[in-house]
Amino acid sequence: MAEVRARVDFKVGAKSDIEAEILSFTGLKTEKEHVAVIFKHADSTMDVPLVRMHSECLTGDVFHSSRCDCGEQLEETINRMGDLGGIILYLRQEGRGIGLYNKIDAYKLQSQGMDTYQANNHLGFGDDLREFTEAAQMLQALGVNKIRLVTNNPKKVRDLKDNGIEIVEVVNTAAHLKEGNESYLKAKISHGKHTLKL
Repeated sequence: MAEVRARVDFKVGAKSDIEAEILSFTGLKTEKEHVAVIFKHADSTMDVPLVRMHSECLTGDVFHSSRCDCGEQLEETINRMGDLGGIILYLRQEGRGIGLYNKIDAYKLQSQGMDTYQANNHLGFGDDLREFTEAAQMLQALGVNKIRLVTNNPKKVRDLKDNGIEIVEVVNTAAHLKEGNESYLKAKISHGKHTLKL
């Protein structure tokens, strides 16, 4: 059974002015070091908190890569939860679960004309190896079983429901179109059935 291991106050956002807490966990299904970031005491004051499951993306989150929209989605969520409260579950499953080096190999294939799913498949991986059992464990460790999920991805909705989390609303993020990521976003819509409007 998952439990909170430690929780520490800190400030986040582009100006480091949004008050939040970062939490670590024990008892998760794997040894991955997932964390939760909680805004405005959302765990105790909101009956149905906003929640985003954000899979780690070094290239997008840290380096603001032109190839994806991950960093922009994370920044949008931080700003929204800074105003409304909420919980970000930051999950250590880079590259839809294939890892950083394999993702860079997939980038090379994308440069040769494959979309993000075709590249993963060419490398011998499934479309999306992520699974969200541990996200559900983290929520349950926080005493949260009913949420408003911030996502465009129907797989996240299905996986959380399958793990006993009630989703009362799906809140979409904006489409963060920029030079270099249009084909990536179009593949998410056509292949991954994401609810994005370009």
